[in-house]
Amino acid sequence: MEKSLKRMATLHRIQMKGLELFYSKGYDHTSLDDILKALDLSKGAFYYHFQSKEDLMISIAENVLFRKVYSMLIEPLEGQSDPFLAIERCLGDALETAENNELDFGCVLGNFRNQFVGRNAAITKRLDDIYKVWEVNLVSLLQKGKSDGYLPRHLDSEGIATFVMSSYFGVRSLMASGNGRMLRYQYMQQLHAYFRAMVASPVG
Repeated sequence: MEKSLKRMATLHRIQMKGLELFYSKGYDHTSLDDILKALDLSKGAFYYHFQSKEDLMISIAENVLFRKVYSMLIEPLEGQSDPFLAIERCLGDALETAENNELDFGCVLGNFRNQFVGRNAAITKRLDDIYKVWEVNLVSLLQKGKSDGYLPRHLDSEGIATFVMSSYFGVRSLMASGNGRMLRYQYMQQLHAYFRAMVASPVG
């Protein structure tokens, strides 16, 4: 049992340090030696858990990134009634967390996808799977909101989900080098106006 816990702890350390370095320096600019040096770890210990740097990145996407996105952007929406109110609260909290993170370089998931799309199909697929889980949950929440009478039935749930996701990733990128507090305020004001306009608009 003790050896198993130690292996799990080492696995987690490698994943977290890999995430930190891949995120701050970029995947291509981070070597395996960089990770081992930062952890004071042998190559043997690394290869016990992972076959390669790519295998580590896939593991980070499937485990660490998925948990991060789920806890911040999906779990807060579960069991909520009013979809627009729930999404506003969820994104507002996520942006406030990012605003107060001195090591934030923009959205982790968005940054990584930009690094790998068109260059590494295996890693891109894992990242896109996370997008898909978030999208499915957003659409399900919106559809339920229509059924429960919170939203007009004519609204395009898929289109709204696409807008929410893309706009969130966009403002996160802007916040990385701009006035985070102001950008968060402006974004949330416009998101609120966008939602309220749809609720108030008649069919057609």
